[in-house]
Amino acid sequence: MRDSPSNLKALQSELHWLKQVLERQVEHYLEGSRGAQGLNDFPPPAQPSDTALGALIADWSLAPPERLALALALAPHLRPEALDMLLMDSNRTGRPFTEFGGVIDSRHRGFLPSGQTLAFLLSANQPSAWNDYHRLTTPDSRLMREQLLRLEPETEQSPRIAAPLRLSEQWLQYLLTGERARPERESDFPAHPISCRQDWSDLVLDPHVRLQLEEIRHWIQHGQSVMRDYKLDGKIKPGYRAVFFGPPGTGKTLSTCLLGKSMGREVYRIDASMVVSKYIGETEKNLGRVFDVAQYRDWILFFDEADSLFGKRSSATSSNDRHANQQTAYLLQRIEDFPGVVILATNLKTNMDEAFTRRFQAMLHFNMPNQQERLQLWRNAFEGSLELEPDIQLPEIAAQFEISGGSIINVLRSCALSAAARGKTTIGQDSLMQALRRELAKDNKSLQLNYR
Repeated sequence: MRDSPSNLKALQSELHWLKQVLERQVEHYLEGSRGAQGLNDFPPPAQPSDTALGALIADWSLAPPERLALALALAPHLRPEALDMLLMDSNRTGRPFTEFGGVIDSRHRGFLPSGQTLAFLLSANQPSAWNDYHRLTTPDSRLMREQLLRLEPETEQSPRIAAPLRLSEQWLQYLLTGERARPERESDFPAHPISCRQDWSDLVLDPHVRLQLEEIRHWIQHGQSVMRDYKLDGKIKPGYRAVFFGPPGTGKTLSTCLLGKSMGREVYRIDASMVVSKYIGETEKNLGRVFDVAQYRDWILFFDEADSLFGKRSSATSSNDRHANQQTAYLLQRIEDFPGVVILATNLKTNMDEAFTRRFQAMLHFNMPNQQERLQLWRNAFEGSLELEPDIQLPEIAAQFEISGGSIINVLRSCALSAAARGKTTIGQDSLMQALRRELAKDNKSLQLNYR
């Protein structure tokens, strides 16, 4: 990939082409000429394949209409003056041309394109080119699914064609620098990647749960070939869906991260606070953005505290109930149609709607670790971090205190802070018991005093 100056040069040549097309379309429209074909008269420039724009054109097989849409959305960022001619007023009405579209923004003095602007450039002198506009702006369009372009009405009453045509910040960054586009850089994208430094050897689980995790790994590795070679396409839904349920700190998130790490897949955690909206249709739209992008990128989607999104449906006694039930039905449909891996995590399985649990391939119960597993978790936690003084007997601690792996890590963190404050690398019984007491108090448990 070339450096930023080369990328910028490629974008400027694309914007020069846009300006030529724009001038020709406006000129012929004002003259009333119906025979001109702007895109045929001005073919787009060849772009070097080692620039970000050139690579995108080659990888996605972008035709002139797609490139025009991209250049139009790019213009306000790099060459706003190229759109100034669309600010002219009609001699007949004394107002801006409705046909040119555009949106008003008090914070921007130039012309901001809308869906109508794109429709005009594609079809002003060639009505049959309306098909190009509809093909480009359908939710199934690659430009829209990848969130490269966005066309979202400001209100429910506004027609979609009047919505501003926006280029996402992550893709603008890619086009300028060649750095991989990451949707989480968008301030309103409701999902973020999660990762871990641990390996499978650090995961302490019931053997039965490990076996079920292996099945998910097998699906990630062989799922596509199984669907094809065993002719399952017409018999089962694509993708793999699992529910991880159990008390906090028992390994649900870590297991998901390790699945992604071991299979070379990114794991994206959906942020429920950014997804759920009180406005009708907004929750579905927010989730739709995640599923659309994830489908192209082979993400593992992880819904933590999933009952906040997938809770039980109630009898529809009010409009709010009907809306909530419709939202749940939409989520179920999107998950069923998603060809990748979706994992829902919840503390209580009973909080989940039965319609979801019936359609999932796996239900993994992450129970509290037994005595032997707790001992292994204690040893794993302190190994390589802090040295235990001789008065600490981990087997006795593991036998007496029933806590999760997540709680043990919290105890380790507290002990490490205590050791650092004393300038030590060792921890004794009193400090460990004090940290353990505070951790147990979180769950209203008291520390038994019969530990020696």
